[in-house]
Amino acid sequence: MNYRFSPDDLPLDRHAVDLLMLSTGLTLMPHLPHLPLFIPLFCAVFALWRWMSAHYAWALPGVLARTLLTLTALGGISLVFGTILGRDAGTSLLTLMLGLKLLETRCYRDAVVVLFLDYFLGIAAVLYSQSIPVLIYLVLVLLVITAALIELNQPTHGHTPLRVMLRRAGVLMAQAIPLALLLFVLFPRIPGPLWGMPQDGGGMGGLDDSMSPGSITHLSRSDAVAFRVDFNGAETPLPQLLYWRGPVLWYTDGRNWSANRDKAVPPPAVDPGFTPLDDAGLEYSVTLEPHSRSWLYALDLPISVPAGAHRTRDLFLVADKPVRQLTRYSVASSLHYRTAPLSEAERARALQLPAANPEAQALGAEWRAQAVDDTAVVERALDYFGTEPFYYTLDPPPLSGNAVDEFLFQTRRGFCEHYSAAFTVLMRAAGIPARVVTGYQGGELNPLDDYLIVRQRDAHAWSEIWLEGRGWVRVDPTAAVAPQRIEQGIDSVLPAQQRGLLRDFQSDAFNALWQRSRLAFDTLNNRWNQWVLAYGPENQAAVLARLGLHSRVTTVLAVLTGIVLLLVVIGAALLYKRRRRIDPALRQYQRFCAKLARRGLVRAPAEGPAAFCARAEGQLPELSDTIAFIKHLYIAIRYESHYSSDQIKRLRRAVAAFRP
Repeated sequence: MNYRFSPDDLPLDRHAVDLLMLSTGLTLMPHLPHLPLFIPLFCAVFALWRWMSAHYAWALPGVLARTLLTLTALGGISLVFGTILGRDAGTSLLTLMLGLKLLETRCYRDAVVVLFLDYFLGIAAVLYSQSIPVLIYLVLVLLVITAALIELNQPTHGHTPLRVMLRRAGVLMAQAIPLALLLFVLFPRIPGPLWGMPQDGGGMGGLDDSMSPGSITHLSRSDAVAFRVDFNGAETPLPQLLYWRGPVLWYTDGRNWSANRDKAVPPPAVDPGFTPLDDAGLEYSVTLEPHSRSWLYALDLPISVPAGAHRTRDLFLVADKPVRQLTRYSVASSLHYRTAPLSEAERARALQLPAANPEAQALGAEWRAQAVDDTAVVERALDYFGTEPFYYTLDPPPLSGNAVDEFLFQTRRGFCEHYSAAFTVLMRAAGIPARVVTGYQGGELNPLDDYLIVRQRDAHAWSEIWLEGRGWVRVDPTAAVAPQRIEQGIDSVLPAQQRGLLRDFQSDAFNALWQRSRLAFDTLNNRWNQWVLAYGPENQAAVLARLGLHSRVTTVLAVLTGIVLLLVVIGAALLYKRRRRIDPALRQYQRFCAKLARRGLVRAPAEGPAAFCARAEGQLPELSDTIAFIKHLYIAIRYESHYSSDQIKRLRRAVAAFRP
């Protein structure tokens, strides 16, 4: 029987296994924070087993053992996630399958399959983050995988030095950059995340439509960006005016607050409107980080409504679908306004109080009896918070069911959610309609690019009360306890170790350097967000319109034309480079052989110049002198240690004049 040998069927040597371990390990690194603990442990055991097999001749598991391991992996993923579909479960399954594939990788053909799985798993990392550091790391990972793929596709050529492998891979990836940029700019975009799945985003942070003691305190420990704001050249408003409106909370059980008593029944969607008291609204653009909820943040109160969103009856913006990708929208707000009249249903909701917190309710009723009007009650409450020993802190003591009573009369230590909840209960007890508003307050101005950074630690809660003739009026009881929080930002009231600075270095010089570095990096992130991550259908349409491409047909034609031209340029460059690499003497000899081939004299693959020219002299005696001259000149140039440019010119002229 005849057996056909293929290099792909060669058994893997130690060098090849080491390359697989390196590329797979680097691929798994960005997934580790998102995987259940048992998955990286299993993969580490599988990889160690395969490495020991290559270096110490350990036996690899058989078909039955691998089958049992596969079923165990599927069962573990189904038990943890309840499914094998979706981003988290799918990535976990792919990771385990990659680890199991290592245990059956015996030849170079199997190794190539593992490297392609590395490609898929590496790209899956952008489903979790598209930040610049992650993408830089992924480019390096893809470089290593490509280098390993090049090396493993030539198993009979020996081992190539790592730097040579990486250089070859880098050249290949660099050649793909122009085509990738062309497709990115011109290829029709689809609505939705550039990298993601519709159900993704369950783990994203941000404000919820409910509040309990400690919920906003937890957010305020995070330095993550919530959104960035560009005021389009206008002057940034004063910090005490920067209230970014989010969900409005009406109902309380004495401890927790929520937007709806029954979340299955949505609140009324009719927008009552309001009357702006500004001469002109403030226009700005918001780049909102994904938070998996539907609301959009705007300065209190938004006049305009972005496309794909609406303004609720509670006067905050809600998108038509959850925000699971970076979203940029433009909006205008009025910082001074008068809201529409209060309906009877809203008045009942704004006065709702459970049986909890009897002491707070009694205090509110006492103030009501002693005050001449609603404004006097409000002033009495703010004076109470400002003169009594209340403390603003990120470490308040825990509270039980009568949370407001315990806070007002026992602990007196709290964060913004404690003060807004207590103030709202006191107002309702005094007969004044009141509600809690959540959102963000303030922000950090980045002078490098003149935009505002609003972080999760700027999360805030305040109150709104209804006053006859004025409508809903914002009252922030936190300002009575810690006015510097509103005027200077949250860092002004926090200990140094809880600010957005490194804890181990407290020198002013280092903090200034660290601050400049943070802002510079955030500027880079902001540009990346606006020009890459937020490059959706609307942005692409604007770019294409500036390029004169107003229809889908012209866009597709432009894409195809650009691809063809780009491939032609790349092909011509490669051919030119290949031509330049050929020795000038060899190039002339190839021309000489091509001329003889037209006379029927074809050089055999293993036929040297002396033998070939001798055969040509025998068959073409009339040209033997010329053939002999070209032969001796070519051999002298090719095989002597030194030759002159004059010899090359003589060979070129002789070949050009040769007419067989």
